[in-house]
Amino acid sequence: MRDIARRIAAIPEIEAVAVCLLFSYLNPGHELRVKDILAAELGEMPISASYEVLPKWKEYERASTTIADAYLRPVVTRQLSAMRGRVADAGIPASTVVIRSNGGEMTLEAAANAPVHMVVSGPTGGVIAGRHVAELTGIDRLVTLDMGGTSTDVSTIVGGKESFTSAFEIEWGVPIQIPMIDIRTIGAGGGSIAWIDNGGMLRVGPQSAGAKPGPACYGYGGQEATVTDANVVLGRIDPANFLGGRMVLDRDAAYRAVERPAEALGRSVEEVAMAIVRIANNNMVGALRSVLIERGLDPREFTLCAFGGAGPLHASDLMDDAGIPRTIIPNNPGQFSAFGFIMTNARVDRHRTTQLTSKRFEAARARDIVEGLVREGLQELKAQGYQQDIDVFRSLEMRYLGQNYELELPIAIDALEDGAADRLWDQFHEAHRARFGFNIPGEIIEIVNYSATVVSRTEKPEFHRLPAAGGPPQPVGRRAVRFVDSTCDTPVFDRASLAAGHVITGPAIVEEAASVTVLGPRHRLIVDDYGNLMIAAAHQP
Repeated sequence: MRDIARRIAAIPEIEAVAVCLLFSYLNPGHELRVKDILAAELGEMPISASYEVLPKWKEYERASTTIADAYLRPVVTRQLSAMRGRVADAGIPASTVVIRSNGGEMTLEAAANAPVHMVVSGPTGGVIAGRHVAELTGIDRLVTLDMGGTSTDVSTIVGGKESFTSAFEIEWGVPIQIPMIDIRTIGAGGGSIAWIDNGGMLRVGPQSAGAKPGPACYGYGGQEATVTDANVVLGRIDPANFLGGRMVLDRDAAYRAVERPAEALGRSVEEVAMAIVRIANNNMVGALRSVLIERGLDPREFTLCAFGGAGPLHASDLMDDAGIPRTIIPNNPGQFSAFGFIMTNARVDRHRTTQLTSKRFEAARARDIVEGLVREGLQELKAQGYQQDIDVFRSLEMRYLGQNYELELPIAIDALEDGAADRLWDQFHEAHRARFGFNIPGEIIEIVNYSATVVSRTEKPEFHRLPAAGGPPQPVGRRAVRFVDSTCDTPVFDRASLAAGHVITGPAIVEEAASVTVLGPRHRLIVDDYGNLMIAAAHQP
C-alpha cells in the first residue's frame, strides 16, 4: 500500500482516492488501515473509505457510491470554503448549514467530509416545506410537484412522513445508495423545448432552453418554442407583469417561436400552444403516476401541492388529468424550496449490513448493531453542535429468505430485547401483507440491513395568519385566456390583495411576483387562514 500511495502521489492529476475492500462492511479493519497508510503518504489529499460512506453489502453499489464521494470532495471542499469566506466577509453571525439528500441539514465541515450526501439535495427543500404545509393544514396525503425552468420533481408525503429510498441512479445508470428522499424527476419545465420528431409528431422536452438564451419571450436570443412561450401565447402569463413587472416579456417573439411548429403541423398558433401545454401536462401526469399508482397509492386520496415558478400555471389542468381532487398552492411558490431549507432538522442516517435469520437469531448481536448505529449518529450530531431535542428512529430491512428485495420495518426500542423475536416476525408478516398483498407464515425471515436515524429538531419560524376577508375579492383586470375547451374573458387577481376566506370561481388568474396560478373554468379557489390557495372542483362543498 505504501508503494501504491507513492505512485498515486507522483500523478498530479489525482485529487482524491476512494477505497473499497470486498467485505469491509463486515470487518472494516483492513480498509481503515489502508486509509491510514494512504493518509500518511498523501498528506491532505481527500480519502473516502466505503465503510465510512456506505457500510452495506453489494460491493458494486458500495464502490460506485464511494467513488462518487471521492470525486466530489475536492470540488465541494473548495466551494464550501469559498462560501464560508464570503459569509464571514459579509459579517453574518448565524451558523451556515447545507441541506442533505435525506432532507436534514449539516454544517459546512460535515458536508465537505461527506459530499455524496448532497447529490440530490436541491429538490428536497420543496418536499420538506410540503410536509410542514401538510401538518399545518391537516392534509394526510400530499403529492408534491415542483416545476421550475428545466425539470419537474415529484414526491409524496403520507401520514406526515416523506418517502425515502436508497436505490438511486445518477447519469449512465451509476447507483448512489445513500439515504435520500424519494423524488422522481422528469425533463418538463418552463424552458422545455417543443419539437417535431421524425414521424411528424409534436414533442415537448426533455431538452431545455435553460436560463440563457431561455424561452424566446425572454428576449435573450432564444428561437425555439418552449412551455413558457406557449403560456404567454395562451394569455396565461402577462408579458407586462412577469416577475412583478421587473422583466417585460416579448409576446411577439413567443408567437413567432410557436408559429414555426404550427406551420409545420398545419395548425393555428393557439392550437399548437395549447398542444405544447397539454403534452407537458401529460409528461407530468406520468411522473405523478410513478409515485402514486405504481406504488399502489390512489390519486383520489391525495392533495396536489404545486409550486416552483411554473407549477401553479399547470396545477388546475393536472388535477383533472391525473384524477387528483384537490390542490394547494402554497405561499411564495417560486421560493417554496428555499423556504423548506429553513424548516429542516439536523439528521443523520446510519446503515449496516449484518445478516441474521429467524432460524438463527441473536437478539444481543442485533441489539448491539442498532445501538451502535444510534451512538454513531448521536456523536456525529454532537460534533456538529446539535444536542437538543433529539429523536431516534430504528428500523430493519427484512425479507423472506430467497427474496431479492427487502422491506423496511420500523421498530421500537424494545423490539430486539430477549424474548421479543416472535413479535418481530409477526410484525414483518403483517407489513409484508400490507405492502405486497400476501405473506408466508412459517417461512424463514432474513434481516439484511440495520438502520438508525437520529434527528435534532431545530427552531422553526411561526406561520403568519391572514386577516379575514371583509368582502368579495376584487379583480385588478381582465384578459382573454385560452383554456382546453374555450377562450374566456378571465378576471385577474393580485394574490397580495387576497384575504382569508376569499372565494374565487374559475376561470380566473391569480398573479404574484414569481408565479401565476391558473384556475380552470370547472374549479373553485378558497384562501385559507395562512394564505394558501385551496383548489377543488367547483361543485364540491
